[in-house]
Formats: sequence, C-alpha cells, structure tokens
Amino acid sequence: MNSKRTIAGLAAATVLLAVSSGADAEVYDYAKVISSQPIIRYVTVKTPVRECWQDTEYYTVYNRPPGLTGSTLAGALIGGVIGHQFGSGHGNDAATIAGTLIGGSIGASAAHRNAGVGYGPVQHSRPVERCETHYRDQREKRIDGYNVVYSYHGQKYATKMPYDPGKKIKIRVDIRPAG
Repeated sequence: MNSKRTIAGLAAATVLLAVSSGADAEVYDYAKVISSQPIIRYVTVKTPVRECWQDTEYYTVYNRPPGLTGSTLAGALIGGVIGHQFGSGHGNDAATIAGTLIGGSIGASAAHRNAGVGYGPVQHSRPVERCETHYRDQREKRIDGYNVVYSYHGQKYATKMPYDPGKKIKIRVDIRPAG
C-alpha cells in the first residue's frame, strides 16, 4: 500500500514539474457548444436516366414458290445439255455455260408463272423496344463542415470542424507559466 502512494506521489510531482518547468503539457477539458451551423455547398450531379419505348420494325420476306429450286436446276441441266450439243471445238465450253444460264433462267421464270399470286416480296412488322440514356442535372447539398461557437470559462470561441460536435466539445487547455 505504501508503494502505491509513492508511485502516485511521483506521478503527481512529475506532472507539476513538467508544468512548472515550462514543458509543453497537453491538458484537455470540455466546453459547452453554443451553436453549430453547417457549411453548405451546392453541387450539380449528373444522373443517368434510361427511357424506353415500343417501336415497330418493318422487314421484307421473299416468298419463293414451291419447286423453284428444282425448276431452276432442271432448266439449267437441260440448257447445259442443249448448249453442249450445239457447241463445237473451242466454243463447246462457252456454249455449255451459256445454255446452263439460259436454261436456269427459263426454269425459274416458269416456276414463278405457274405459282400464281402470293409469291414474291412480303412486308412484315414486329414490335421492338428501343432505349436511350439521357443525363439529368440535379443540384444537391453537400456539407463541408460546421462553424462551431463554444464557451469556456465565460469566454466565447469559434472554430470550424469537419463534423457536428453535439452539446460539448473537447478542447486542449494550454498551461504555461507566465514568467
């Protein structure tokens, strides 16, 4: 028990020695907050807004008559055989090719004639969703800190703080000898 008193006495003597010797001693206390006003800054924020709507898309489908491919191939084959029969010498290949092309064209035309009405290009439509993104400007409040007025031992002081301190503020009290 005696050693505890000695340690406490030594600690108190050290503090008094530090204060009386002019060394910097940090002592804290609390002061009453009189007012705390936010420092407000307005900023413009761009917010994306997506807008969508229904639209109609048009497209064309080419209806082919049944048997068009077969008729074209049959016409090309017959035309190629006839062209080969009429060609002679070096013109034999050219006549065969010309006969194939002419025969294919005649076969396709015949298929179209025999198919009648309803074949060919047909317009269709379908609903499509279209979207765009626009940016809307909004003004927002931002708090840059607080102007705080507080009193300590009958004196008023003012400071700027990054947060609202509430009803009391912790302050540093500087104790130095006057001499």
